Amino acid sequence: MIVMRHLLNAAAGLCAALMLGGATAPEAIKIGAFLDVTGPAAMLGDPEAKTLKLYVDQINRGGGVLGRPIRLILHDTAGNTDQAVTLVKHLVEIDKVHLLIGGSTTTETVAAAKLADAAKTPMISLAAGFAIFQPMQKWVFATPHSDTMAIHRVLNELQKRGMHRIAMIGGSSLFDESCRGSLQSLAREHAVTIVVDERYGGFAPIMTHAIPQLVRIQHTPGVQAIVACGFGAPANTMLANYAALGMQDIPLYFTHGVGSHRFIDIASGAANGVRLPVTAVVVADQLGSEDPQKPIALAYRAAYLNAYEEAVSTFGGHAYDALMIAVDAIMRARTTDADKLRDAIESTRDFVGLSGTFNMSPTDHVGLTMESLKMVEIRDNHWQLLKWAY
Repeated sequence: MIVMRHLLNAAAGLCAALMLGGATAPEAIKIGAFLDVTGPAAMLGDPEAKTLKLYVDQINRGGGVLGRPIRLILHDTAGNTDQAVTLVKHLVEIDKVHLLIGGSTTTETVAAAKLADAAKTPMISLAAGFAIFQPMQKWVFATPHSDTMAIHRVLNELQKRGMHRIAMIGGSSLFDESCRGSLQSLAREHAVTIVVDERYGGFAPIMTHAIPQLVRIQHTPGVQAIVACGFGAPANTMLANYAALGMQDIPLYFTHGVGSHRFIDIASGAANGVRLPVTAVVVADQLGSEDPQKPIALAYRAAYLNAYEEAVSTFGGHAYDALMIAVDAIMRARTTDADKLRDAIESTRDFVGLSGTFNMSPTDHVGLTMESLKMVEIRDNHWQLLKWAY
């Protein structure tokens, strides 16, 4: 893992220098994380938490950063936005963390971002909703592609397949609404017409009320494809109803919001044929040898599988990128001073991560391009890279 090896070697060297100089135990670098580990978006938060624990341990075993250990203060929001706000306040005001990582969902992140910005604490979001950056906040960054980029990717592929009349369906979360807005605003640019637009309920365990929406789509003349906005349990339930209604003759697309093998596992075969954009990490072995992400993605996958004996997801990859970008910024700034750390994150350039190559700037706090999203189809319960889509 090229990036990881560079960070560990540099950190170990600095740590050794401090030890030789007789320095006392250094102050820990405090990173506060607030993730939906056990809530309705646990498909996102659980691998994010596992990834942070795995790599913080590795970094600390290598000597820490600037000769200082990282102290990860990790909290489970359980999908409760009010709880997320309370936890972030505690992390900022009581724990006085140097950096925030989270949340897992757009709703949590939008609420927390206001606190981080007001407290002037750098924050790296693992959520993808465009709403996070409306307006863009000085202290808030993100590692996932935005829902706008994902929708662009889907619409490009629909154009290539000659599909111009689509149905849109999504839930009630802020991510779903942000995704919906992106699709509505970009459709005309891609010569796509939304002929039917359906919305279903929230995080109910069994959403039989999604069936009427799907039936209306099924009986709307001329629908060539369905684009679904959603993640977690609601997305899986909607997919199950889509399959139960025998709608597989209408191609179904999701965004990167379901980029986890758990989505496939829960579907029990119903996901086969679904297409969506994902990050390189889930198709690492299918990437070309010239792809700069391949060695990093393969190393991450091996480390994660060895530690947890489960498949990787795009969501764990977002957490890896957030941590590594933060560590890289601290090393370049040579301090955890908030202003200097924020500026260093914003000046991240040519940083190859699991989501793509990051080039942040004062006007772009994500720094990714749409092209780094990989279009896949789920076949035989596995991700299949659609190389022809490029």
